[in-house]
Amino acid sequence: MNINFQAKNMELTPAIHDYVLQRVTDLGKILSKMEEKGGEVKVLFDVAKTTNHHKTGEIFRADCSITIDGKKFYSSSDKSDLYAAIDDVKENLYHEISRSKDRKQHLFRRGAQKVKDLMRDVTSFGKK
Repeated sequence: MNINFQAKNMELTPAIHDYVLQRVTDLGKILSKMEEKGGEVKVLFDVAKTTNHHKTGEIFRADCSITIDGKKFYSSSDKSDLYAAIDDVKENLYHEISRSKDRKQHLFRRGAQKVKDLMRDVTSFGKK
């Protein structure tokens, strides 16, 4: 798994780096299964402070883009707390990746069921 971090308008402290790394490795359960099948996983995580155009308070932005064998997943979040924005991005990506995985499994099972039904019809045709 290739992970790249970027910070804009703020310093990427070791605490932030470790927190982002922990959240990405939480996604690693799904991503590691895809890597075991021979897939390549690239993660680009951006954190930024976007307070120049806001009247009060600090607003943080977290963006994450994950590429798995050419298929892209993306999520971003704006929150007043950086850690909440990172958590929100992680949850959105987890749901998006698992939904894609479930959809793929469902389509495979549905196709396999159609083949099984077709084979059942062919074998019953010869018995009549």
